[in-house]
Amino acid sequence: MSTHDTGLHGQETDATYERAGFGGRVRRGERPAIVVVDLSAGFTDPAYPTGADLTDVVAATSTLVEAARPAGVPVVWTTVAYNPAELDTLPWPAKAPGLRGLAEGSAAVALDTRLPVDPSDNLITKKGASAFFDTGLASFLTAARVDTVLVCGATTSGCVRATVVDAVQSGFTVLVPRDCAGDRAAGPHEANLFDIQAKYGDVIDLDDALGYLKGIA
Repeated sequence: MSTHDTGLHGQETDATYERAGFGGRVRRGERPAIVVVDLSAGFTDPAYPTGADLTDVVAATSTLVEAARPAGVPVVWTTVAYNPAELDTLPWPAKAPGLRGLAEGSAAVALDTRLPVDPSDNLITKKGASAFFDTGLASFLTAARVDTVLVCGATTSGCVRATVVDAVQSGFTVLVPRDCAGDRAAGPHEANLFDIQAKYGDVIDLDDALGYLKGIA
């Protein structure tokens, strides 16, 4: 995906990024994992202040996860949840008051019931944007000998991008199937897909991701 593909950037931006050497393709490994970031009700149900209608993202992610099962690809799900003390002290809920609805044990922090979650999957509860920050995710993936991470979830401009950046910094190749990432607004979604493609990983079609998993199997 070039800058022109997003519809948000022009030829001058394309030329600037090309001159800087951004946008190269990553090398895909042979031991992938899927990390699904925060597809909990609080983000996929527009009834919540933090939510949006991410029906298509949930469906595409479900397709990807189901395709990964025959190859034994690890699947990690994350959710954001806070206890009362954290809601009163941590800076992120203070900056984004909508996050105060993500209380531990509430329906908002439960994974979307349409997702194909298996009891053998890893479920991580996080307090920050990145799935890697203070969670042990990097250690889990390293122990599983994972070399490539397919990052899905919400939101593209927040927790997905933060997870992608930390995945790269932790030594993993990153792929983001564009159909499996969503945001509450189109502008931030497209801008951050552009940024990921330019600097951190490959933004790919769902069919490409499915073909990659099929090749692993």
